[in-house]
Amino acid sequence: MKITELAKKSIEYFLQNNHYLKGDFEIAENLPQTAGVFVTLHNKYDGSLRGCIGTILPTQASITEEIIKNAVSAAIYDPRFNPLTINELNDLEISIDVLQEPENISSEKELNTKVYGIIVYTEDGRSGLLLPNIDGINTIDEQIAIACKKAKISRNENFKMKRFKVTRYYE
Repeated sequence: MKITELAKKSIEYFLQNNHYLKGDFEIAENLPQTAGVFVTLHNKYDGSLRGCIGTILPTQASITEEIIKNAVSAAIYDPRFNPLTINELNDLEISIDVLQEPENISSEKELNTKVYGIIVYTEDGRSGLLLPNIDGINTIDEQIAIACKKAKISRNENFKMKRFKVTRYYE
C-alpha cells in the first residue's frame, strides 16, 4: 500500500466508524520506523487547501500510526475548516511530508525555501512551522513572515529558528 493510500483509507475508516484504523500495514515506500509527519489535503479541482495537520517529532509508536492520526486530524480537526464529509473524500489530493529531525540555525542565510521547512519559536513557548517548497512562497522573508504570523510572533521580537528537510509523497 502506498503511504497516501493509507492516509485516505484512514480518513474513510474514521468517517464511517468514528474511530481510528488499527493494524499493521505494509507500506510501499521505504520509511523510517518513526518520524514527524504532516498530512496536507487539497481540493483536486481548484487546488485550495482543505486541511493540514502534523507533528514535528514522532508522537506515535510507528510511522503508520503517525500517518493515520495526522490524516484524520487534517480531515476532521483542522480548526480552519469544517470537518470533511465522506462525500468530499474523492475530491481530495493528499500529500504527506515525512520530516527529518529539525536542526538549530543561527541565520537566515542557512535557509532555502525550496529545500528547508522552518520552525520559529520564542522562549515563552509560541511556535510556528512552515513546510518547504510551498507554491507562492518564493523568498526566505516570506517563509519567516508566515511562520511568525502563525505563531503570533512579531518580526521585532526575539525568536529562534530551526530548519528541517522533508520527503514529500503525493497521490
